[in-house]
Amino acid sequence: MASGKATPRQKMINLMYLIFIAMLALNMSKEVLAAFGLMNEKFEASNSKASESNQAFLVSLETKASEDAAKYSELYKDAQKIKELSQDYFTYLEDLKKSMTVDVEDTKDYQVMDKADYLDQKFFQGDNLAPGGKEFMKRIKDYSSQVISIIGEDYPEVKAQVEARFKTGDENGKVTRRDGVKVDWINYHYEGFPLIASLANLTALQTDIKSTEEAALKAMLQGELTSQVSLTNFETQLFSEKSAFYSGEKFSGSIVLGKTDRSAKPVKAELTLDGRKMTDGKDYKLKEGGVELLIGAGAAGDHEIAGSLFYMQDGVETEVPVKNSFSTISMPNAAVISADKMNVVYRGVANPMTISIPGIPDNKVSASASGLKRLSGSKYIMNPGKGRVVTINASGVLPDGKRISTPATFRIKDIPRPAGTVRGESGSAKMPSRNLEIATIGALLEDFDFDLNLAVKGFKFKVPGQPSVVVKGNKLDSRAKSALKRAKRGDAVQVFDIEAYITNNKTYKLKKVSPIVVEITN
Repeated sequence: MASGKATPRQKMINLMYLIFIAMLALNMSKEVLAAFGLMNEKFEASNSKASESNQAFLVSLETKASEDAAKYSELYKDAQKIKELSQDYFTYLEDLKKSMTVDVEDTKDYQVMDKADYLDQKFFQGDNLAPGGKEFMKRIKDYSSQVISIIGEDYPEVKAQVEARFKTGDENGKVTRRDGVKVDWINYHYEGFPLIASLANLTALQTDIKSTEEAALKAMLQGELTSQVSLTNFETQLFSEKSAFYSGEKFSGSIVLGKTDRSAKPVKAELTLDGRKMTDGKDYKLKEGGVELLIGAGAAGDHEIAGSLFYMQDGVETEVPVKNSFSTISMPNAAVISADKMNVVYRGVANPMTISIPGIPDNKVSASASGLKRLSGSKYIMNPGKGRVVTINASGVLPDGKRISTPATFRIKDIPRPAGTVRGESGSAKMPSRNLEIATIGALLEDFDFDLNLAVKGFKFKVPGQPSVVVKGNKLDSRAKSALKRAKRGDAVQVFDIEAYITNNKTYKLKKVSPIVVEITN
């Protein structure tokens, strides 16, 4: 355990280790098992919050690296390596925890998690370590050595914390028990412990990983993060009243610096428009935060503004490169209508639509069709009715007062046939009968562009040699479970005639749901 000043999280971990030692001499009560479960929950909650915090640190360091590559680029690369190592080790422990509880029906019922069989069999083989135990020891040693290799001698406090958190006994990997006998570190901490205690121990180890990651990232950031950096690391941005302009129309916009103090006024500018030198006072004028452009929109097509803005920083004239573009379009005479999903609309679904006309504000554009409803701006939804096609008519008023109108036709399709699922698996599956007893029967639309919430209200259940059972709801009832008990290993149990519906549109009749075949494995 780490010595010296410890964080509250580390103190809690230390307390866990003391409890583990005490367990060797105690006959565990149900209350103690429950206490370990609650402590495990607190560790997991702490790890979840630490993951969010560490991700925020990494994003901040990434921002720093993009703004000051000379100072932060290598640090960010090292941080990414530590993040990858931590995630890989954390995932390994998480998978190990899941495998430990795969046969536990209620993972919140800690009072029944008093057996030590799983880790005893996975980690130990007589007086030697089993392959699982060897991998466990290799993982913890590799993670510690690799992290220390990355941080090197630059962060001695972090290095000391890593060595303390992942220390596996003395130089021979031994730990001295209370009776003075030396035993292997892994035996001391994991052999013969109740399942819930081992789970809490592994979660505590995950907490050590998150703490290590946090300490490394904080050290690399070297104090409080700030977005105030040198002007040389900023890019210019082009702001305009609209994204496109008609030929002959006067362009209205500004070039400004992103993430800057808007009171920072450039001392001069050297700019070109499509290669032509721009003149101060005629084509642009200097203002707080950047440059105001006074140019016309020009002919239809793309136009580039390039050059440099010059700012005073600490008494030194600093050059900021400029490279921006804008587009000028010809006057439109037709609307643009598109389905956000595809060139068809589906019956029984609220199909999102975007209807707009380039150069015309959304409040001057209107659209009409059977089942079409406007949400806001250019966003609509289409709920098609009967028929095979639907035609949408869009119209708008141009700045000169002229009205244009354009129709667009879309095919109407029915929602495809859903596939039945058991425990989330469709088509066919293999599982023990006890798993099928508690499994949920569902339905899904495979490779469908809309995320519809389907529910099951009934189905038929067939065990070979037994009559079919009609079940109401989405789980096996008592009669179906009784039939299932007569199934033998290798029997193919069928779930068919599944009755499914869309939860927010129960009036729509779905196509017949595909059946499921489940092979019993025990």
